[in-house]
Amino acid sequence: MFKRLFFLACALLAGVGHAAEINGAGSRAAALLYTKWAAEYGKKTGITLAYQGIGSNSGIKKIKDAAVDFGACDAPMSVAELKAANLMDFPTVISGVVPFVNLPGVARGELRLTPDILTGIYTGVILRWDAAAIVAANPTLTLPKIAIVPIGRSDGSGTTFTLTDFLTKVSPQWKQKFGTNSIIPWPSNVVAVNGSGEVVATTKKTVGAIGYADYAYVVEFDLNYVQLKNHDGAFVRPNANSFRAALAQSGWGKTGNFEEMLTDKPGPGSWPITAGTYVVVPRVTAQPERTAAALQFFVWAFLKGDEIANGLVYVRLPDRVQGRVFHEISSVVDSKGQRLPISLYVN
Repeated sequence: MFKRLFFLACALLAGVGHAAEINGAGSRAAALLYTKWAAEYGKKTGITLAYQGIGSNSGIKKIKDAAVDFGACDAPMSVAELKAANLMDFPTVISGVVPFVNLPGVARGELRLTPDILTGIYTGVILRWDAAAIVAANPTLTLPKIAIVPIGRSDGSGTTFTLTDFLTKVSPQWKQKFGTNSIIPWPSNVVAVNGSGEVVATTKKTVGAIGYADYAYVVEFDLNYVQLKNHDGAFVRPNANSFRAALAQSGWGKTGNFEEMLTDKPGPGSWPITAGTYVVVPRVTAQPERTAAALQFFVWAFLKGDEIANGLVYVRLPDRVQGRVFHEISSVVDSKGQRLPISLYVN
């Protein structure tokens, strides 16, 4: 129902005067999706998207400085921060943050980790793959007797924010020492690199390494993901079904509350580090043509981009959330208080 209302409401707006190029920056996790959406959108409209995957914090800074048409981040901004900068944000899809390993002799998706083990690895308490706790969680595996090399992000990252939000919920020690943040002062045992791409590359070339990235990277690069023990004590694999299960345990579908974090949700099938990825735009824009072009792109993506998103194993937004997203998009105005010209008349 909400998707139909979304279409009808948008169709009432006139679609004229859009820029021929859109500039966006931020989330590296969303870069794969936005690039693929942009390629298809460009074929249909001739409008190009220049997207810089530079990290969530950098993307937020650029949109605050009006250096891009939209920013992108992997966690919702606080109400206070949005209000102070006169910005609004909205989610585009649901995915998950996934730990993955370079572990000789261990098949893809067979390693099981608990929250305590993952916390221990990234705090420098658990240093070897044949540690007692890991062996106990994996009684059927023959684990190599080698050191663990944790790989983390050095840049301001929404992926790190989501991972640490999960660790803060499940570990009092993590909460006290690090908490939820996009930049972490990693212990000396962690190798910190810039960006999801470097996390993937460093993990792939380092025997004994463990990294984390959005699930799209796991799919794209065929990474050796782990199973995680979730809130209900079940070991689950990352996929669209487990992200959808976590989403179903939230208020997103019931109330449209997309500010709620999706980590550590109950339910036997829930992936414990599920997350949304977000777009940030001005609430009152000094560049209405450019902001309208960016919003037009995402309106098209909501209605026409599901097949591409599904191919990367993202989960589309619930109808109620899409309805709220339209409300947010339609509230953007220019400096004179006029609503922006947005249309769905795109093939």
